[in-house]
Amino acid sequence: MPLVNRPNQSDSCVRSTGDKAKNERDLIFGEAQPDPLDSKTLGHEFVDPMLTLKRGVKGLRLAQMPEEERAGVAPDVLAAYDAALETFVHLGAQVEPIRLPCRFEDYLTQQARIMHAEGYSHVADLVDNPELPLDEAVRARMLFGAKISMREYLSALQERKEQKKAFEVAMAEFDALLTPTTETCAIPLEAVDQNKAAARFTRAANLLDLCALALPDGFTEEGLPTSLQIMCRGYDEATLLRIGWAYQAATDWHQRMPPAVANSAGR
Repeated sequence: MPLVNRPNQSDSCVRSTGDKAKNERDLIFGEAQPDPLDSKTLGHEFVDPMLTLKRGVKGLRLAQMPEEERAGVAPDVLAAYDAALETFVHLGAQVEPIRLPCRFEDYLTQQARIMHAEGYSHVADLVDNPELPLDEAVRARMLFGAKISMREYLSALQERKEQKKAFEVAMAEFDALLTPTTETCAIPLEAVDQNKAAARFTRAANLLDLCALALPDGFTEEGLPTSLQIMCRGYDEATLLRIGWAYQAATDWHQRMPPAVANSAGR
């Protein structure tokens, strides 16, 4: 299934993992159904996440990202990530390093190649016409897809299949993979580099057909929020939400507000 027109019907921002679990259950049992045009969605029986939500993480094996992936991550983000790992250990989970077949940067590059090629095929009429209104930074990114040949695109799809198999082997003994959600906290708008995707850790979930959850896990010294990403096998939302629930039951980051926001709100 193309990466750029994925339905992502259950993507949402909610106040807690419990709310997310209810959202997921209501969505699937309500209007979302397997897509007859996407064979990957057929034959998967949905498991109600509410049934296992509060079982805790004792005995689960959680993978922490390889040591080399810590390079380039802000110290405050790493400190919050390490503290989250300790929380899971305290809750009874086994947290161990994992050896991945690819660097997260490689997954990011591969996902971008496929996404740009597919994206351009969908919106070429828009981005090719300079008279039509479109953010120029977005136009430049989409035009990158025009430079990708059919041979390169098909090769990327084949490589993706191989990457998925290799990742499944690496994850065989684990229930989830934990990473920071981003390398840094939020940065000023004027500091944003439109040529760099701040998604080194998150794009792997898209490329490898995983399910993922991002949770608040702390604040920097400046009072900006940091985030933990939990990734599980595709269609294993029940385990994903179970892990997220356990973390939020043991911490209160999701109930706090950044100091600057709290002060302005008089809290």
